[in-house]
Parts: sequence; C-alpha cells; structure tokens
Amino acid sequence: MKKPARTCLIVAPALLAGAVLSQNFTYVGAGKCRVCHRTEKQGRQYSKWEESRHSRSLTTLNSADVAARAAKAGVKNPAENPGCLRCHAPLAVKAPELKAEGVSCEACHGPGSEYKKLSVMKNGDEAVKNGLVPFANAEAVKAMCLNCHANAHDKPFEFTSAWEKIEHPIPEK
Repeated sequence: MKKPARTCLIVAPALLAGAVLSQNFTYVGAGKCRVCHRTEKQGRQYSKWEESRHSRSLTTLNSADVAARAAKAGVKNPAENPGCLRCHAPLAVKAPELKAEGVSCEACHGPGSEYKKLSVMKNGDEAVKNGLVPFANAEAVKAMCLNCHANAHDKPFEFTSAWEKIEHPIPEK
C-alpha cells in the first residue's frame, strides 16, 4: 500500500471520530424517549424507568430523613447541593430543565437530540454516531452504576439484584 493511502486509512477514521465527538448533542428529556420506548415491542423501557427509584431520585433529597442526614454532614439543602445532584439528578447542570427527571434515560445513554429519530434508532451504528452511549455488556453497565452506587451513603450495592430491577433490553424479535 502506498504511503498516502495508508495515511488516509489512519487519519480519516480519526477525523470522523473527532467530528462525532465535537458535535453539540443536547438533552431532550425522557418524554421524547417515552414516545417509542413505552411499548411492549420495545420492552417497556420507559415504564420500567418511571416505576423505578431512579425516576424519583431527586424527590428523595426533599425527604425529612435525607434533610436530617444532610444537616449532620453540613449540607443545608441536598436538592441544591452539587455533590448530591451529581447522582440524584445528573443532568441538573447540563440541562437544568430536566433536573426533576432524576436519573433519566439520557443520564446513562447520552443526550438524545440526534439519536431520538426513529430512522437513526433503527440502525445501532447510526445511533452511536449520533450520541447514543451503548453498553457492550453487564460489566459496562455495572461500571456506570458504580459511579454513584459505590459506597453510596454507606449502603451496600449488589449489582446483580439491582440490575434485575431496572434491566430494560429490547425483546428479541
């Protein structure tokens, strides 16, 4: 292979990756995900999230129990504290309008402005190019979960049983 052709094979993918990573993907909210991901055909992912503690994670910061524990730790208002919001409402800084969603779809799967389109979502590679964060396996999911659940408030975290409660695959065709 000639040197210029070899250079193109190396440089072109790097430029493409850089272009994808430099795009301004924006957060659109779980309501946009709901449109497609509430059906049985799609595995009821939205309903599973809505019924989970993740959808209510911000509201837990307003409970009397949490307020008391926060006060002992020197935190005045956990629902406004960046350290608390990092896990209870991870989009609070990047998309304040979505703070109330708690730990929603895009907190794990990335901003959906470009991959929310059905024509994009039908093609996994296109969805990833357009901002979808995929998880290759359960270990990748676990690594994401441990960003918040590792020693959280001194509560043990057992990934397998936790994942069984919120797992949301698309059913096999």
